[in-house]
Amino acid sequence: MKLLHVDSSILSTNSTSRLLTAEIVTAWKAAHPDTTVEYLDLAVNTPPHFSADALGIKTGVQAQPTEAQQRENELSEKLVSQFLASDVIVVGAPLYNFSIPTQLKAWIDRLAQIGRTFKYTDKGPVGLAGGKTVIVASSRGGIYSTTEGGRAMEHQESYLKAILGFFGITDVRFVRAEGLAMGDAPKAAALAAARADILTATAEAANQKDVAQAA
Repeated sequence: MKLLHVDSSILSTNSTSRLLTAEIVTAWKAAHPDTTVEYLDLAVNTPPHFSADALGIKTGVQAQPTEAQQRENELSEKLVSQFLASDVIVVGAPLYNFSIPTQLKAWIDRLAQIGRTFKYTDKGPVGLAGGKTVIVASSRGGIYSTTEGGRAMEHQESYLKAILGFFGITDVRFVRAEGLAMGDAPKAAALAAARADILTATAEAANQKDVAQAA
């Protein structure tokens, strides 16, 4: 089993999402010792934001791609191939200004490729990257999950659910720590709740629900 560990926080050792992804990976390996891990730090190796050159080869308009288009396409292919080769993906996704870090969005833009992670049919889009488990370490300074107004403001977990579902991934598990900036007691409670969620998220085998439904 291959696990891809992805961090995106810009806060280095002060990051709660990085702390949680590390604990998730440790717990997953303890529960599933046959797992091999590959690490991707998007704050250190940030993909350039999506551009016309990144899209160029995909459109098939030009007979001969430019050097810039070839370079961008090689990066996109490297990232999407790494993603598709993974059975489990652990993603650190802090909430920045009600959404995800731009570094994480830049990575996702490279993964969203027609014919690789999705396709269009006469009945609409179909995801091609099913059969994977994604565990998201979601960190938030405030509390957004308990009120309708809070849920309407966050475009972090909601966006990740939408785009991963678009890729065909139905087994998405969230480990959430929120209220981290609201004082020592709320932060301690948030981390304790997240660590309980880690045990639940890592105990179940990858795609166990999908396997049971298929049977």
